Amino acid sequence: MSDGSSANEWDPDAYDRDTGFVHEYGGSVAELLDPAPGERVLDLGCGTGHLTADIAERVGESGAVVGVDAAAEMVARARETYPTLRFEVADAREYAPDRSFDAVFSNAALHWIPRADQPAVAERVADLLEPDGRFVAELGGTGNVAAVVDATLAELRDRGREAEHPWYFPTVGEHAAVLEGAGFEVRLARLFDRPTELDGGREGLADWLDVFGDSLFAGLDDGERAAVVSAVEDRLRGDLFDADSGTWTADYRRLRFVAVRE
Repeated sequence: MSDGSSANEWDPDAYDRDTGFVHEYGGSVAELLDPAPGERVLDLGCGTGHLTADIAERVGESGAVVGVDAAAEMVARARETYPTLRFEVADAREYAPDRSFDAVFSNAALHWIPRADQPAVAERVADLLEPDGRFVAELGGTGNVAAVVDATLAELRDRGREAEHPWYFPTVGEHAAVLEGAGFEVRLARLFDRPTELDGGREGLADWLDVFGDSLFAGLDDGERAAVVSAVEDRLRGDLFDADSGTWTADYRRLRFVAVRE
């Protein structure tokens, strides 16, 4: 889930319990990757390893799959859950393994890397790929969770707190330019709305902010953070909460791409 520098502190238990939809939706990205038996695949920002394991099953024993993540606690959980697979703690901008890959896969991880570092990531991926190797990924696109982020930043400002938007959510053109600058040919790039029902019922939004919102709440003590979260719920309840089903739906927008190393 994290493959670059981030202020977030990752709790593997909360991540798997409260945001299981991340790897569930990521299954369709793995289908787009369409890994073939025998291929060597890198899962960049593997989180707790569920999609890495899915890909490993597809390539079989004749292939080789490696999962990397910048969060040591997530890699530790992946190794515990899937002890026969290879997982490494690594920064996407600096990862230098002893092998090349036929494909690099990434789901819900690239947007954790600062905008200024995106070219370095794309160049590193290109260096890791064989000629004609493919880079298949999904990340948050422009406008992703805008209602949640805007409400949180507004509440913090009203309380005299300053916070910056913590994620890289590009347009299709912005990210295509990054990939092309690293020597990729972009074969597919699609931005789409994906309203996402949050796990946890009535606590879904609070749980989401607990897992993903550390960088938004930097400098707040536990009491202040809880008060902000409660106020954000109040701001968004009319738009994002369904009282009949007792569920929150976040305004996700995703950018999905397939790029081939030239």
